[in-house]
Amino acid sequence: MRIGVGSGNPVKREATTRVFPDATAVAEPVASGISEQPTGNDETRTGALNRAEAVLDVDSEYDLGVGIEGGVADIEDDATAEMFLVMWAAVSDGKRRGVGAGPSLPLPSSIATRVRAGEELGPVMDDTLGESDVAKNQGAAGAFTDGKLTRTDALAAAVTAAASPFLSDLY
Repeated sequence: MRIGVGSGNPVKREATTRVFPDATAVAEPVASGISEQPTGNDETRTGALNRAEAVLDVDSEYDLGVGIEGGVADIEDDATAEMFLVMWAAVSDGKRRGVGAGPSLPLPSSIATRVRAGEELGPVMDDTLGESDVAKNQGAAGAFTDGKLTRTDALAAAVTAAASPFLSDLY
């Protein structure tokens, strides 16, 4: 089985490989069709869907297209508004699709303030940690959990959820 992963990020390819270990997963940069810093679950989910469909157009030999998108979302209750890191994935074979979410992690208030002011989470994390390419390594998820949950782990959970219709006969 050949799978196109709609991103050039090796972490997203690795997350897909964890779910489909017997497949060949190829990273293919494609446009998400949304903003660089997706905001809200709807926009983040749309980006994942767009990537899953777009990657199938890159190579007709792909059996599946996988789109993965990370974003931020404000969740409000009666007392507070808290910003979360959210992640969505989509899997498509061109005829049917699955969509699923990964874990959501609360952003520290200092980081949420910068993101609300218009900065992208990736560069904010690089600056905060004094590193470069955090998104291609441990990710914000790894930083927020002291490595207990890496970005690859979190994205693999989203891909697994999205792949459900392709993994189970119950669909």
